[in-house]
Amino acid sequence: MIKIGGSSIPADTLPAHIILENLEIRSARPPYDFNDDSGTTRTYADNAAAIYVEKAEHLTIRNCVLHDAGNGIFIGDFGGQTIDVRIKGNWIFDNGIVGSAFQHNTYTAAIGIVYEDNLFGSLRAGAEGNNLKDRSAGLVVRYNWIENGNRQLDLVDADAEVASEPSYRQTYVYGNVLIESDGEGNSQIVHYGGDSGDTSQYRKGDLFFYNNTVVSTRSGNTTLLRLSTGDEHADVRNNILYVSEAGHRLAILDSAGVLDLRNNWLKEGWSDSHSGLSGTINDDGSNSAGSSPGFADESLQDFHLSPGSETVGASTTPHAATLPLHLVARHYVKHLRSAPRPTTDDLGAFELCASSGCGLLFADGFESADTSAWSASH
Repeated sequence: MIKIGGSSIPADTLPAHIILENLEIRSARPPYDFNDDSGTTRTYADNAAAIYVEKAEHLTIRNCVLHDAGNGIFIGDFGGQTIDVRIKGNWIFDNGIVGSAFQHNTYTAAIGIVYEDNLFGSLRAGAEGNNLKDRSAGLVVRYNWIENGNRQLDLVDADAEVASEPSYRQTYVYGNVLIESDGEGNSQIVHYGGDSGDTSQYRKGDLFFYNNTVVSTRSGNTTLLRLSTGDEHADVRNNILYVSEAGHRLAILDSAGVLDLRNNWLKEGWSDSHSGLSGTINDDGSNSAGSSPGFADESLQDFHLSPGSETVGASTTPHAATLPLHLVARHYVKHLRSAPRPTTDDLGAFELCASSGCGLLFADGFESADTSAWSASH
């Protein structure tokens, strides 16, 4: 529907310093059609997108509603020319092609890309794509609410020009709410590494996964993380990892790779793997387990922490590689924004004092200046 980069008239150049904001863009998929520059009626291709970026640098997409398309956002790296992308505060949902695993809510490749404050809803019913699929260097996914998809996050291998960047080897995922509903396609929440089959191009670096709240209501198994090969590594700390089923339904690692697990809250009875562990899980003994993490209201998807939750005050020191640029400084606010997080003492995406009831909530109106008529709660 909107295309950036790649032109014959005028002569091609690299588009730069572009902001797309406050737009609703929809229906870039078959069977919808459009009139081309000759006036011929054509049907959108399966891989059409609400926003299709062939190449660009210093691009911001914010405060948009992107839905009912093949891909909500598609961004290509164009031989490493696409640089510095920020996707912020968007509502992205109902994209994908029924019966196909090749179209996604977002499908991106760039050098330097940040996703923050976005609401990712489910894909179209019957679509088999992922929610956020990425092939970038310097990827940061923070303070988002991401529900469902074949996987919530599919972080796989890039083209050679992007894979040669040093930042390709470090990926940061923090402060997010990741939700897996019953009946979704894949039981894995996050995939990190590659999917091309050319393992020399796989990420083979470090996934830093911290201060996220993961909630699964699947009736079967849930697996937090798939690492593609033994050369992929994940540092998983300060998260809440909850399944509504019995704890043995939660596995931490699919099979391969090296995973360091520390200071997380997990459903008691959790498993290393559902498919046979060939990699290594380094559990330093600092993790805790229980029947419930103490959410404010699980039934209403209010995943703030209640006073008395054992996750309060249980956080540990951040990994040195996340300092100082990737400290958890904010928390997601329903929906499409974030707010400063006062501390990082607690596990998961929310601090106790960052809850919706922290501060004054006035039940009465402001019809008069008589404050004696006002009521408040914490």
